[in-house]
Amino acid sequence: MSKVNLETFAGGALQEKFDTAMEHVLKNMMDPNTPWKNKRGITIDITFEQNEDRDDASVGVAVKTKLAAVKPIGTRMSIGHDIRTGETYAEEYGTQVRGQMSMEDYQKQEEESTSAEEETEKTVVDFRAARQA
Repeated sequence: MSKVNLETFAGGALQEKFDTAMEHVLKNMMDPNTPWKNKRGITIDITFEQNEDRDDASVGVAVKTKLAAVKPIGTRMSIGHDIRTGETYAEEYGTQVRGQMSMEDYQKQEEESTSAEEETEKTVVDFRAARQA
């Protein structure tokens, strides 16, 4: 029986396909969006189909990878019906629900009310002092 050199088999295509598959597996293993624990794999499938005289064979070479799927990304959406416009809405939100006041909103409101008070104090006229004069 003759030995087959896998590096030169099918004109070097097997080695080339294996190298490409190995690169995909390694990239998948390093991807932080995939689970670290899942096993990855490379399968080399060589099929032989001979003729009726058994003196010739067609050989197929396939290299398949088994990769870890990318982890799903989760988010939250507020859904409802806008009674003013009659439209249905869906809005993505993080830690804040639609219509809920955030600390940033509160700080902005506080700054606005402070500046409004300062302006009001500047325009207030003390009529008691004017009456005594």
